[in-house]
Amino acid sequence: MNDDPLIALKSGTDAKSASGDAAAIGNIAERAGQSIPDVLSILPLRSFVIFPGTILPLTVGRAASIKLLDETLPQTKIIGLLTQRDETKEEPEPQDLYPVGTAAIVLKLLRQSDSHVILVVQGLRRFALRTIVAAHPYLRAEVELLHSKFPTQTKEWEATFRNLRDSSAKLLELTPDMPEQARAVVLSIEDPEQLADFLAPNLNVDTAQKQAILEELDVEKRLAAVQKGISAQLEIAQIQQKLHQDVQSQFSEAQRRAYLREQMKAIQRELGEDAGTADQIERLSKRLEEAKPPEEVLKQADRELKRLDVIPPASPEYSVIVSYVETIAELPWSKLSKDNLDLNQAQQILDRDHYDLEKVKRRLIEYLAVRKLNPQGHGPILCFLGPPGVGKTSLGQSIADALGRKFVRMSLGGIRDEAEIRGHRRTYIGSMPGRIIQELRRAGTRNPVMMLDEVDKIGADFRGDPASALLEVLDPRQNHTFSDRYLDVPFDLSQVLFIATANYIDAVPEPLRDRMEVISLPGYTEREKLEIAKRYLVRRQLEENGLKPEQCEWQEEAFRRIINDYTHEAGVRELERQIGAVCRAVAAQVARRETERATITPERVAELLGPAKYVRETKLKTSQPGVVTGLAYTPAGGEVLHIEATRYPGKGNVTLTGHIGEVM
Repeated sequence: MNDDPLIALKSGTDAKSASGDAAAIGNIAERAGQSIPDVLSILPLRSFVIFPGTILPLTVGRAASIKLLDETLPQTKIIGLLTQRDETKEEPEPQDLYPVGTAAIVLKLLRQSDSHVILVVQGLRRFALRTIVAAHPYLRAEVELLHSKFPTQTKEWEATFRNLRDSSAKLLELTPDMPEQARAVVLSIEDPEQLADFLAPNLNVDTAQKQAILEELDVEKRLAAVQKGISAQLEIAQIQQKLHQDVQSQFSEAQRRAYLREQMKAIQRELGEDAGTADQIERLSKRLEEAKPPEEVLKQADRELKRLDVIPPASPEYSVIVSYVETIAELPWSKLSKDNLDLNQAQQILDRDHYDLEKVKRRLIEYLAVRKLNPQGHGPILCFLGPPGVGKTSLGQSIADALGRKFVRMSLGGIRDEAEIRGHRRTYIGSMPGRIIQELRRAGTRNPVMMLDEVDKIGADFRGDPASALLEVLDPRQNHTFSDRYLDVPFDLSQVLFIATANYIDAVPEPLRDRMEVISLPGYTEREKLEIAKRYLVRRQLEENGLKPEQCEWQEEAFRRIINDYTHEAGVRELERQIGAVCRAVAAQVARRETERATITPERVAELLGPAKYVRETKLKTSQPGVVTGLAYTPAGGEVLHIEATRYPGKGNVTLTGHIGEVM
């Protein structure tokens, strides 16, 4: 059955049909006066309920139902209509039917085929099933006609009836394609019971609720149930009408603007002016819609586009506005990379790219686990602290790969202008967004991994303090509304995973240090350097120099020779450079066809790299008077110092030579 309101009235689209429905309602008492047999042939209905006074077409296709019509209609035009509890049952038994139904008269029968009959019926009276006379081939039962209970006539009762009638009439006004006479038909009904039964079949409720209304004999309660359904439909119809009016208004405004733009193009052509302005504005407007910025940002951009309409293209301000709107359109307001939350895969990627660093890897896996359990949580602000060459920057790239995010790097070394972070105001010539916004535009996503490299090398001068500008960027409580001076609108940085790097924590301002989670990356030991060289550095240098592994085989002692005699560092940069020097020498020999393969031994290292550059200090083999052994810590690792005290005539003062004072 159709769920549209008042289908009985919608079935006719002209005044004649609506008048016919009114007449049908008016004549129900006359039809009800016909003699209704005590025993009725019962026609089961699927998914809808017939009420007294309702005229509806029925499609009959079941063999038992067609047999019922063939045998019953020659004797009487009145049959019983009962609704099935389960509409999927093809051959319902008496217990599968609701106990209360409607006696109806068959107004018309149209036989389409032997297995397809169309009936037009009108409901007459409610009845209750009493005794089953026959169950096969179709159901016949003894029924009892039911009588409605009317309340005492009061002002409240009259108000309830009129309220239902007025609500229904208003609903008809808001219903599309409804005949004009439909409202008049509803308003002409003076009988409360007829009004309730007329409206009930067309409520947007399920079959069980309609059946409950049919079974309700108290007219006051029946009206209340129908009023509840009509009120819900009326509220929905009013909302739909408002939405339709809003859409129409927006559409009309868009048409008006398009018409005015076309007129402007024509005027510009007549004046010989550049007609490309309107096209450019239209392109920018389309790009803004595709970028899907927040409403506040969109309004700001629209204001700037409206200014373009009145500014000549030759004006310097014109290009400034175009650049500004293009910047807004290119920012990833709604684009997010999908995080890879597979912890095992992330662990494999980190282990593939870096040896050891278990503390850092464990912290990242913890972040991924929290992200998996709480997708809306704020990301940590990490700071990798360690000497040069220990892999701080490359670790950021590996973290981005493990997360499945884009990676952007911003070097802060030597930055002294606060505008590098916050951007320049558009009033200045050559103004542009800050580095944060520029990197996000380059990344094309709102949640990249952004590395702030060398955060301890930031300076400050008369142009401001960039470190102070970073306080807002690195504060999870504030960065969701980060305001770049060039944009002058907030941008959400809360989804960015910021990773800072520093060599010396003391050089990082205390407020900035307080916002970051510092993770120390100490220098590598000889064993760790050896493993890194074997697993990563040699493979990378062989690829860069065009060598195959079998053309340049390394002995473990050769690595040790380079580590101890040719490098003096906490990281592995110089180690990789020395390995690269050996590989280049082998590549030159292979290119000259002097050899097809080379084995790198400690002796071959000394031959290719020359004399040892560093000699390790060790403890003296024999003790000497006045000389003691000390230990010192440097960024390159621990050192052994020999401290000598010499007695000589003096003036009672202590004299320190060399750098002993600094060490002590």
